[in-house]
Amino acid sequence: MISISLRQFKRRNVLAAAMALFALSFLGATLAQAATVDEVKARGKIVVGIQGDNRPWGFVNSSGVQDGYDADIAKLFGKDLGVEVEFAPLAVANRIPALVSGKVDILFATMAMTEERAKSIQYSKPYAANTISLYGPKEKKIVAVADLAGLEIGVPRSSSQDKAVTDAVATTATVRRFDDDAAAIQAMLSGQVQAVGGNQFYMQRLDEAKADTYERKIDFLTTFNGVGTRLGEKDWNETVNKFLDKIMSDGEHAKVYEKWMGMKPPAFPESIPNIPFTVK
Repeated sequence: MISISLRQFKRRNVLAAAMALFALSFLGATLAQAATVDEVKARGKIVVGIQGDNRPWGFVNSSGVQDGYDADIAKLFGKDLGVEVEFAPLAVANRIPALVSGKVDILFATMAMTEERAKSIQYSKPYAANTISLYGPKEKKIVAVADLAGLEIGVPRSSSQDKAVTDAVATTATVRRFDDDAAAIQAMLSGQVQAVGGNQFYMQRLDEAKADTYERKIDFLTTFNGVGTRLGEKDWNETVNKFLDKIMSDGEHAKVYEKWMGMKPPAFPESIPNIPFTVK
């Protein structure tokens, strides 16, 4: 009995050691994917983290191809680098982990610029703007935050609208979090929630799903989106900012913006408090 227990003990130790070695090898392989700009150019491909179901920012079209505003800007970036672009569609909450772990090289992923996120990633200069609002049924009177008392409001988890709605409603209403924009919208369509916090394109998506039923109720704030790179990686940050300066001066940025947003680009701020655009 004792010899059998010892064998089992040894076998378990060997198995545990093997699993630990595998985990370390996997972690090393993952971190090794965090490539520099020169390494990406050498391999001829950049892996771009993007949203996969958030029209018109980033979505997979009916042909199964990644499309949208961020996709078009990322393609211009790939062309500028002289490399192929491979898209990795990500859920809202997975964007920063995918970048930090090296699973993607860069984020063109509707990344609203917030102080909290700036602690984890490096932002570029802003290249898009987005108004965060509350949407609900036309029949329900909602003109102020006080009117939300007792309601359930849906938001995509870890999104800018999650923060905006949570900060605004405090204890007035219940915030329910879903995996992405599509799930939050579906929650209101199915009656799981009575309102949703969404970006400036939610109205279009709601009308497509159920015409003349919903309306924009309250505007919370206007945010600006930046390209996300890893903290301290000056080569990526400088390369992206130089690229943005180029397409904004030659008119390419305005073409893409008007194509997908239906409006001219706004005036972008030169700085945002506590959110650096450059690596020091």
